[in-house]
Amino acid sequence: MTVKPDTKKPTPEAQLRAYIDKLDPKNQKLFRSVRAAVRKRFPIANELAYDYGSALVIGYAPADRGIDSIVAIRACATGVSLYFSQGPQLPDPKRLLRGSGKQTRFIQVEAASQLAHPDVEALIAATIDQARVPLPSKGKGSLIIKSVAAKKRPRRGPTK
Repeated sequence: MTVKPDTKKPTPEAQLRAYIDKLDPKNQKLFRSVRAAVRKRFPIANELAYDYGSALVIGYAPADRGIDSIVAIRACATGVSLYFSQGPQLPDPKRLLRGSGKQTRFIQVEAASQLAHPDVEALIAATIDQARVPLPSKGKGSLIIKSVAAKKRPRRGPTK
């Protein structure tokens, strides 16, 4: 009798853990805490995880298309950021948003508690209001691994 090797594909959560483990240790902890805060804020959104090699991104979307993400968390060697879709159209009287992209703007996140700040919460509410595809009124989102980088490069900053 031949025993077949265990060829089960890792769960999406296990795949995401492996991606997070490639981050700088400081960014690992921050990314996990920001993810928990965003997940709590968007329990009905799907988490769409992208491993770009030099960055890890999780978009929060009503379906399974990244372009429909309302917000996204990005981690790379320079830190963790929260991206807002429709960023150029968002009201930003405190000038918190950074970037010059046509579709998104971001804030650099130093702690997950920053997401509860009234100015950041106002940005989140505005991006929900301007979402291309509205969030469903009920349900529970899933973690979906969307892509894997062809070349695996470490996400740690350059050594000195």
